[in-house]
Amino acid sequence: MSITETWLGTARLPFLVFTPVCVLLGVVCAQAMQPVSPWAIALVLCGALGAHISVNAFNEVLDFRSGLDALTVKTPFSGGSGTLIAHPELVRSAWVLAYGSLLICVLVGIYFVVIQGFALLPIGLMGVTLVLAYTRAITRVPMLCLMAPGLGFGPLMVLGTQLALTGHTSIMAWVASLVPFFLANNLLLLNQFPDAEADRQVGRRHLVIVAGCAKAARWYAAQAALAHLCLITGVLTRTLPWGAAAGLLMLPLTITTARQVLIHAGDTTRLLPAMARNVQITLLTPTLMALGLWLT
Repeated sequence: MSITETWLGTARLPFLVFTPVCVLLGVVCAQAMQPVSPWAIALVLCGALGAHISVNAFNEVLDFRSGLDALTVKTPFSGGSGTLIAHPELVRSAWVLAYGSLLICVLVGIYFVVIQGFALLPIGLMGVTLVLAYTRAITRVPMLCLMAPGLGFGPLMVLGTQLALTGHTSIMAWVASLVPFFLANNLLLLNQFPDAEADRQVGRRHLVIVAGCAKAARWYAAQAALAHLCLITGVLTRTLPWGAAAGLLMLPLTITTARQVLIHAGDTTRLLPAMARNVQITLLTPTLMALGLWLT
């Protein structure tokens, strides 16, 4: 296996799609305030992808070193890529990817702090902290582990994009960012169900471990409801333009998926179709919101 193939594996390439979706939502919120440069959008996307690749690579290396990768049963949505299990000699290359991607993110952040001012700095520092601490510490604090993904992909990424492009944030972006906040939380939460026993053996303490599958499934349903409730409230109060309601097209699939999670929470095999639909919901809801906002 080449270094390029190692990097593609440890970056978890299929999982990176969510980053452009969240950046797109931030871009549309920024364009509602003022015209933005395509070059600046591309630079923001590079920084956001750097952060996402970095946290994925750190997770791959640290899970390999802790022995977690050898314990998990791989699914299309959980258990790690298995890249370093197959090629342990390439751990060093994975470290380079993790730190190199983070460096790109930091450099992009510094550029926009210089251009737009220090208001962006707290968001950048929180983002870097999440990247460095997620696998090492956050996965051992249940509620923080539950909400860290949503914080990173929701408020930090959506508001960070708007702030980097315009120097300001808006109430529209704040409300819009709550949708990927809850969806990202659910994406990681549901993917933890098959890995719970393996995670427990290496010291992780996320919600599925400490509360059990049944209670974690209820958390999933509650967050799915909150994501759509925030969207509905935003449209009804005119905080969000009516076009954002396009995200509600995913509501029937969300209801079906939440029901299946509640029914099959303890059965990984029967949970896999819900996990697949959960990915669709997570990607398509903010995408439809962004397209609707752009059209209106």
